[in-house]
Amino acid sequence: MPTLNRILLPVDFSERSAGAARYARSLAHHFQAEVVAVHVLTPPHYEFGALEIGGSMLTELYMNRNAQVNTELGGFVEAELADVRTRQVVLEGEPAGKIVEFAHDEGIDLVVMPTHGYGPFRRFILGSNTAKVLHDADCPVWTGVHLEAAPAFTELPIGNILCGVDLGPQSAKALVWAGWLQQAFNARLTVIHATPNEPESDDQMEQNWRVEVQDAAEDELLRLQRDTGVKADLLIEGGDPARVLCSAAARVNADVMVIGRGSAAGVFGRLRTNAYAIIRQSPCPVVSV
Repeated sequence: MPTLNRILLPVDFSERSAGAARYARSLAHHFQAEVVAVHVLTPPHYEFGALEIGGSMLTELYMNRNAQVNTELGGFVEAELADVRTRQVVLEGEPAGKIVEFAHDEGIDLVVMPTHGYGPFRRFILGSNTAKVLHDADCPVWTGVHLEAAPAFTELPIGNILCGVDLGPQSAKALVWAGWLQQAFNARLTVIHATPNEPESDDQMEQNWRVEVQDAAEDELLRLQRDTGVKADLLIEGGDPARVLCSAAARVNADVMVIGRGSAAGVFGRLRTNAYAIIRQSPCPVVSV
């Protein structure tokens, strides 16, 4: 059974970080969890190495920067997370790698971070640090392109949850997490699976094939429900998975979408092929499990 005792919130002091903090704060309120606010400092030889300065001055500059960041992080925590249990940590290194390493070492239950896309087509961009964390983290990651628009709520309004499954090895894990969230918020859960969308044809063989695919998917979804004990409404629709899931999320007014990662060796999950597109296009936050 999933738990949510410790939430990791990477902070870069942007508006998107503040939006992610509001989600982390609301989740911490609901689950009585601790929020660990983390900022990752660039190593001194990257940040100051291009300057023609001596080693002692370089050390002093970096120490001043470290002290400044600790002060800024304390101010951020006080402004955004004052009424929940918090801990602030400043790390040094490559941001995504340090976030993943820290989450694993500290037994983090959930990472909450925005996509950090930039540019005129930001909706269709996934920031490199977020992509790496999504790719490598061994705990669920809550993200989305609209996190900066999060309202200043105390209690997270989760009334509708959409869980997308591909019926692969990670489907049960995603469904169990979605079912746990459903119970925690007394929400409505809808499970959706996208089948291949073959061109329309009057050929009887192709029509029979589509019916067989639909029936097989329904049987597998029902078996998945029985195995996990999770009760949900079921949807099966044909087409591109990202389009199908994001359209369904808008249609059922989903407050959050839960999707699974692919299997991989070792402790780290591997985000499946369509997950980046789903996160980029989703009208609501996405939790990749």
